[in-house]
Amino acid sequence: MLIETLIAVTLVAALVAFITPETYAPQVAFVLSLLPLAGGLWLWNGFDGSGNALLGGNVAFESQFQWIALEPYAINWHVGLDGVSLPLLLLTTVLVPLAILSAWTPIEERISQFYGLILFLEAGLIGVFTALDFFVWFVFWETVLIPMYLLIGVWGGPRRKYAAIKFFVYSQVGSLVMFLGFIALLFGLGDSVSSFGMAEITQALHAGELGGLGALGPETLALLSFVAIFFGFAVKVPIFPVHTWLPDAHVEAPTPVSVLLAGVLLKMGTYALLRFNFTMLYDVAISLAVPIAIFGVVSVIYGALLALAQQDLKRIVAYSSISSMGYVILGLVAFTVYGIGGATFQMVAHGLISGLMFMAVGVIYNATHTRMVGDISGIADRMPITVGIFVAAAFGYMGLPLMAGFAAEFMIFLGAFQSTVLPGAPIFTAVAMFGIVIVAGYLLFAMQRTLFGPFRLDTDYEVTSAPIHDVVPLFVLIGLIIVLGVDPDVFFTMIQDAVDPVVELGGGA
Repeated sequence: MLIETLIAVTLVAALVAFITPETYAPQVAFVLSLLPLAGGLWLWNGFDGSGNALLGGNVAFESQFQWIALEPYAINWHVGLDGVSLPLLLLTTVLVPLAILSAWTPIEERISQFYGLILFLEAGLIGVFTALDFFVWFVFWETVLIPMYLLIGVWGGPRRKYAAIKFFVYSQVGSLVMFLGFIALLFGLGDSVSSFGMAEITQALHAGELGGLGALGPETLALLSFVAIFFGFAVKVPIFPVHTWLPDAHVEAPTPVSVLLAGVLLKMGTYALLRFNFTMLYDVAISLAVPIAIFGVVSVIYGALLALAQQDLKRIVAYSSISSMGYVILGLVAFTVYGIGGATFQMVAHGLISGLMFMAVGVIYNATHTRMVGDISGIADRMPITVGIFVAAAFGYMGLPLMAGFAAEFMIFLGAFQSTVLPGAPIFTAVAMFGIVIVAGYLLFAMQRTLFGPFRLDTDYEVTSAPIHDVVPLFVLIGLIIVLGVDPDVFFTMIQDAVDPVVELGGGA
């Protein structure tokens, strides 16, 4: 019952934050957020899982009992962890306290409600990464939308309502299409399954139990379901061309919300793609390897080019997230240990690096009250610590060796290049690698103009060193990025153990 306790503690923490007087809400929320972090570290320390949760592996901290006795598909409360989900759970519990700490400066209204929603969001995210029953998982998946919509719509910038509604509509459409695709798949399995259990459904699909549905034969049903499910998760990732909600959401969201949006919420999509599309329906994924790889590579190049054209620092980081998620897609479709394992490692690495980039931009904005590249120049002398960490984070984004981004991208490129299920794998890999050149271009251009040279600021604010509560999260994140870059096996060993069975499905190596 450890996972249930973790979720319950987080929900209680959210309730306490809601009712805490605003004078003490920031400090109380930060202390409360350390409880899920402690729980996540406890789970990590005691993790004894092996294999993949959907493919008959030994699931750690597993808990299962019947929730709703429906016919013909029972709904069971079923949660647990394997080497894919545990790193993402830890990423969530690490980023939330740091995001709360970074909110102390910019959040000045409805403070208690803000921190309560952040913790409520965390509870939903923990559920997404631990649920092993589709119905339970879908409840958590949809629950996450509510606090994120409010966090953008209430505390966001001038166009916050537009951005919040756009985020919600895109997410809901994607979820609806995904849900219909999965339910069609479930109906096609008929009496072969008796519940919404992900492992049971996966085993039935792999055993060839999928029948037709109406006029659709098994192969057509599998293909259409795969496309519908892929579309739903592609919106969440997001990848080209269903990415347009992301820049608006990031620009209008307050910095702590952008940290969680880029750091964790986008990983919901890639995590679900791995679980559903590339594990449950691996044979369809292999048959569609080329178009999936095209979507991934186009997202890499297109996102990087869009970032190159931006003048808003937040938009630059937002579009770079689209580019980074394209690497994940390429790694997943490779069906190799380093491809899928590197893609999973990239989810964690990008979560830390993008979170750090957004935090650093937020600290600069707190001091200058502008994010436009043309409005700022030469602030390195006045904010040396913030600027130094920003530069380090940017080099991490560019794949500097001994940082987490380099380890993740190197594994993805190696795995993609060696793929035997992706025709033209070396070409796709080479084109994707060119994205790194574009990344270097837009980040170096932005840093040169805003951080260095003679000081200039087109706002009437005095630029001084950032307060300690703004700087501490930056140090923590850069430290974690370096630790994972120096020793990727902190996570990669458990990741490899969980993705090996998936790779074997595709005949990869």
